[in-house]
Amino acid sequence: MRPDGKAEGLRQSMSWLHTYTGLLLGWALFAMFLTGTLSYVRDEITAWMKPPVQHSFADAHTAERAVAALRKLAPDAEQWNIDLPTVRQPAVEASWRAKGAAQGRRGRESVMLDAGTGDVLKVPETRGADFFYRFHFEFYGMSVYTGRIIAGIAAFFMLVAIISGVITHKKIFTEFFTFRPRKGQRSWLDAHNALAVLGLPFHFVLTFTGLLLLMFMLLPWGLDAAYDGQRMQFYQERRVQFEPALERPADAAAAVAGVLALDQILRDANQQFGGRGIDSFVVKHPGQADSTVALRPVASDHITDYPVRQLFYTADGLPLQAPPDTATAWSTDVYRAMINVHIGRFAGPALRWVFFLSGIAGTLMVATGLVLWVVKRLPERRKAGATPFSHRLVEVLNVGAIGGLTVAIGSYFWINHLLPAALKDRALWEIRGFFCVWLLCVLHPLLRTHRRAWMEQLSLAAVLLFLLPVLNAVTGGLPLWRSLTQGQWSIAGFELSAMAVAVLLAFAVRKLRAGAGAGAGKGAARRTAQRAATNAPAIAGAQRQASPAPTAAIHARGVESREMGVQQ
Repeated sequence: MRPDGKAEGLRQSMSWLHTYTGLLLGWALFAMFLTGTLSYVRDEITAWMKPPVQHSFADAHTAERAVAALRKLAPDAEQWNIDLPTVRQPAVEASWRAKGAAQGRRGRESVMLDAGTGDVLKVPETRGADFFYRFHFEFYGMSVYTGRIIAGIAAFFMLVAIISGVITHKKIFTEFFTFRPRKGQRSWLDAHNALAVLGLPFHFVLTFTGLLLLMFMLLPWGLDAAYDGQRMQFYQERRVQFEPALERPADAAAAVAGVLALDQILRDANQQFGGRGIDSFVVKHPGQADSTVALRPVASDHITDYPVRQLFYTADGLPLQAPPDTATAWSTDVYRAMINVHIGRFAGPALRWVFFLSGIAGTLMVATGLVLWVVKRLPERRKAGATPFSHRLVEVLNVGAIGGLTVAIGSYFWINHLLPAALKDRALWEIRGFFCVWLLCVLHPLLRTHRRAWMEQLSLAAVLLFLLPVLNAVTGGLPLWRSLTQGQWSIAGFELSAMAVAVLLAFAVRKLRAGAGAGAGKGAARRTAQRAATNAPAIAGAQRQASPAPTAAIHARGVESREMGVQQ
């Protein structure tokens, strides 16, 4: 209902709903979109944040070197876990569980091995891009449950904003092909519409599947009814891993302790997997007669192919027959497919790029919506001659949330490479540095004009990102020219992408600077015109009183001429 009592149409009622659902949690949504987008390339980012890993190059004997290294590091372990190098992760990740160690992650020890030599790499402690991944749906500095509830509420607001935005803009698809530059509010609205339509299916599906991932927290009443309030029982049942009872064939020769026919096992398994390659393998009871090997293939590009099928062998290469997989309900398959869509687990390099660019479009969509809120209210502020507190608050939060988070992410990479490798709690200090920089960026707009704050923060972010290849080269990483020539595409791709983003930020700063110059010119013209209007009566009176004097008339025309020149 409008203030004048007249009924609103559907589009009008959706307009304010779209505006304020997008604004109230817009800054959290921007952070979630940006860090979630970075999560699509978290393996590449994490590899870049571990400079020794960048010099690792795999070959046909990498798996054998990894096993030889584990024989020295953990000869008496209960099992060895070996993740082989991929295009996205160049080193070997090896872990083991000692006998009698605690279950779960606490009982595991891990190292990273050079794929070409098998040597243990001295990798500095870091959370890498896993920090962005967790921040995307848990935030930081609060309980996991609280963070996920806030993320779920923000995702719900995003879904409402998407639906109400489509209803509000009845010509949204037509306006997608229309962009009017240098038109102020109209240009921001065109950009917001174009970005929204460009990634509309992606934004809707990702928001909806994100809510599905959190639905057991947001809507727990079904679990409570089925499990009598014992929610943890449900989660434990979901985590149970099927352990097949594998037995050595009765007609096979007796096993010999210490034998591991790894080359034969890898060849046969790769053939069984259709040549997809081996992603990882686990050796249980290494060095003993009952040792077995379980292998997983490289992830499939099929959306429902998860969890992946495993193959099992005895240590001397005999294939073991695992029980057939238990059939799952169609609802479970659909839910699993939705999770795969959100995480991008099935995406190959090309599709991952599509996901990444769509995420960037979504991030910019949220950012332009927040800026548009301020731009739309500039005329009424000029008319009133004052800036309301709420408007100034949104301006400051926009700069701190959008520009500040960009600066903080760039700083996070620099802090990672500049902190001493032996620093205690090094990963924690990286995160502390990230939040300290972000806090300073939130306070910075309070001390500067709105446009100046934008220019300074975006300029700083551009410099930080553009110089990442230089930073990496001088701190022990692989120089960009070498990563390009030697095919280390995960490292080169990250650095080139960072430089491309820096160029876009620099372009934005250039536009802001040009706008500032134009605004200053218009402001000077307005002030000159106002002075001319104020002085006009006095000049006219002087002309009437001293019209016989040609000198006074010439002086008056000179003043009028100068004022008009400035105004023009």
